[in-house]
Amino acid sequence: MPSNHFIKAALLTAILVVAFTISWESYWRNKGFDITYNDDEALWSKERRKVYNPSDKSTVFIGSSRIKFDLDIPTWESLTGDEVVQLSMVGTSPRPLLHDLANDENFKGKLIIDITEGLFFERNTRRTERSATEALKYYKEETPSQKTSSILNYGLESKFVFLEEGKFGLDELLKDLEVPNRPGVFSFPRFPKEFGLTTYRRQDYMNEKFLTDTALQRRQCENWTRLGALSRQPGISGDSLETVFKEIKTSIDKIRARGGQIIFVRTPASGAMEEATKAAYPRKQYWDKMLAYTATSGIHYEDYPETAKMICPEWSHLSSKDAVIYTKKLIEILEKEKGWKIPYKPSALIASH
Repeated sequence: MPSNHFIKAALLTAILVVAFTISWESYWRNKGFDITYNDDEALWSKERRKVYNPSDKSTVFIGSSRIKFDLDIPTWESLTGDEVVQLSMVGTSPRPLLHDLANDENFKGKLIIDITEGLFFERNTRRTERSATEALKYYKEETPSQKTSSILNYGLESKFVFLEEGKFGLDELLKDLEVPNRPGVFSFPRFPKEFGLTTYRRQDYMNEKFLTDTALQRRQCENWTRLGALSRQPGISGDSLETVFKEIKTSIDKIRARGGQIIFVRTPASGAMEEATKAAYPRKQYWDKMLAYTATSGIHYEDYPETAKMICPEWSHLSSKDAVIYTKKLIEILEKEKGWKIPYKPSALIASH
């Protein structure tokens, strides 16, 4: 039988753990944070397994972070009856994901590819494709125990804010100390915790504090600047660009041959970042040529009054409110102009919203 001293010690430990957990959770909730998930390989793999849904019941999205912010999943699904499979990855070129889907004989669905030129046509492809490569490797090698562990982890993450390691883990909290770097050492800029929160369906959104705090918005704009988003250095051209076009066309043709549908989208951006992008990646040389070379339709935000003047709080991503507007417009264009078969009748539904 355990001694009274052991029982008392165990009871006291349990009380301290519970008290600390409640206090730590309350601290972050009082700062305005809501539930957010680790957008890791396991969460991505969960969505990757859905690409085999019937083509009339789901649409797959690949791209970078913009479509993760700009596509409002509840709006899309409520107006179309079509499930979103969000495979886009932050700071990552979608080209490896397109290649993977093209070589997957069982994928025959609808695919929307979001283009962020600086990532999609990046010179240093190893940098922008590493996350996609790692996620694909995890998906193909994921074990039953890893799947079970993920289910348990996400069950806990759905209850506790502080379990999001990318924002509230020890390593991230230590970075908040802002210890100066040694001369010549570059560290990845610290994004405001309020900037990007992630749902279980892998949609990203900005915390309300970020949307109302211009200081946080300026800080994120400075982060983009440090990461080279204002560079006007011309992108790849000549044979290098044609090689990329050829690679994309080969993948698209494989999917189309199986009955799949594909379209490119260019989501909104604004401010100094968009000015730099237009200088480095002129639309006629990149977007227009890509559509022509691949014989694929596209939807560019500049071509529609409702989206052309949208302002991104930190130059690159829409607020949640504007994401709803953008999503409705995207559905309307797909149905009315691009001939996509939408299960519901969005034109009537959009008018009522």
